[in-house]
Amino acid sequence: MKIAQVAPLYEAVPPQLYGGTERVVAHLADALVRFDHDVTLFASAEAQTTAKLVPVRDQAIRLDPHPLTSDLAAHLSMLHEVHRRAHEFDIIHFHVDLVHFPFFEDFTHRTVTTLHGRLDMKDLSEVYRRWPLYPLVSISRRQRRALPLANWVATVPHGLAEELYRFTAKPKGNYLAFLGRISPEKRPDRAIAIAKRAGLKLKIAAKVDAADRTYFADVIEPLLSDPLIEFIGEIADSRKSEFLGEATALLFPIDWPEPFGLVMIEAMACGTPIIAWRRGSVPEIIEDGVTGFIVENEDEAIDAIERIPDLDRRRVRAAFERRFTARRMAESYRRSFQRLLAASDRHIADSDLLPGRESAISDIAVRPDVA
Repeated sequence: MKIAQVAPLYEAVPPQLYGGTERVVAHLADALVRFDHDVTLFASAEAQTTAKLVPVRDQAIRLDPHPLTSDLAAHLSMLHEVHRRAHEFDIIHFHVDLVHFPFFEDFTHRTVTTLHGRLDMKDLSEVYRRWPLYPLVSISRRQRRALPLANWVATVPHGLAEELYRFTAKPKGNYLAFLGRISPEKRPDRAIAIAKRAGLKLKIAAKVDAADRTYFADVIEPLLSDPLIEFIGEIADSRKSEFLGEATALLFPIDWPEPFGLVMIEAMACGTPIIAWRRGSVPEIIEDGVTGFIVENEDEAIDAIERIPDLDRRRVRAAFERRFTARRMAESYRRSFQRLLAASDRHIADSDLLPGRESAISDIAVRPDVA
């Protein structure tokens, strides 16, 4: 198949530091290439990929030192280039939420759109009613709840390249880890409280977005003076194996309906168990008592820390290899692409026989598949 991957332009592919969607796109594009597909990646120029790169911006938006008029301008320019070359591809796979919907209505049947964010937001349901023919992929079953009638064709959990993360059987760090982003919904304050109650060191490797600087300054920064708490800042992929692998456990104390939570499978890839709140996709990712513990409150989190030595880190890594590799993700997407193309071909053939039949790529959509 000739497959286009259309990435967001906020981060490099893969991100140089923090970033989720662009990291997933990077791993997916490379895995599809390993399956001998002809893959073209539309992304910013610093992308590192084995696919054919179409650089549509000189660098990713977040680390660009120049003033930015609008991130929408960059994405519209990219979509224009994708549309101009659309005839070259069997499937165009979008990772840019819904910004492409008005421009690709003529060939929705050759598109797949993976939704990476939360969907319980005002106005979204109306958008998906307005454009019902785009085949959509969710990244967890929980993510779908806000839009149960949308045109879902598959659920494909994220995956990561196995070789990127080093397994650690016996960590020596004796600390808890928090990895990701400093924000109220990620609850780093809760992680700090848990570590202090447990009497364990907490290392925080996290990004502070501009929107969260006040929260960081007012709520989190005053808590960093405790000798048990170490704030590291953002880290690149090259440091994650050590940071996660040497940790006793990853704390994932979220307070929002997380659509996936990539950091959980990064920890699993290193063999590190997770202690996570029962929110969003957590119950779909963590096997309670195998890859970590799912908790409801701080008391349960403290109890879970005491039980971490009972878990076998080899089973944690094995669960990652079974469920969350880039190869597994690419295979799931490949099956979805093939089903969509086959349904499209059947529809075209039927239309030739029955010229009056309405266009109905929704034939594909009424059979959602959970991969």
